[in-house]
Amino acid sequence: MAYDKFNILKSSAVPLPIENVDTDQIIPARFLKATERVGFGDNLFRDWRYNQDNTVKVDFPLNDSKYSGSILVGGKNFGSGSSREHAAWAVYDYGFRCVVSSFFADIFRNNCLNVGVLPVQISPEFLEEIFTAINENPETKLIVDLPSQTISLEGTNSSESFDINSYKKENMLNGFDDIDYLMNIKDQIGEFAKNTPL
Repeated sequence: MAYDKFNILKSSAVPLPIENVDTDQIIPARFLKATERVGFGDNLFRDWRYNQDNTVKVDFPLNDSKYSGSILVGGKNFGSGSSREHAAWAVYDYGFRCVVSSFFADIFRNNCLNVGVLPVQISPEFLEEIFTAINENPETKLIVDLPSQTISLEGTNSSESFDINSYKKENMLNGFDDIDYLMNIKDQIGEFAKNTPL
């Protein structure tokens, strides 16, 4: 399933300064029945966003109207726990295209890259600077530049580089998942197969 190309994202951000956010908190297990990637955003952080009677928890950042944007800024060790890919689906379906943290669980990071969410890992110091900037001004914008692999706070000199696998980077720049990538080079695959002895 292809997704939108990712190049340079400039957006305000939603802060979630909580460490060790696991995949069951991102999308509770009772919402994993669907097999398509749609509809999961409604239940992103379900138990943190809603009370048991389904009323909104007004103090949770995703419910706070002063925060908006397509970037989620999380605490250290974001996406730990089970390997469910539905967690990445929920993040994408809600509308986030980038998650920023000082550390990601490997499986969650890869699941994000597979569905078009860019996980940007930065230093704890820069993460704290971003949280402070958003706290002081919720309209603060981050600039995530995938081609140059940098993230910066708009209007400041604060910036850091981030790492990304070169194959995943090319896929995100083109809006490809793994199947799209293979379909894009199917002629080359066919030519290789034709010229390779059994």
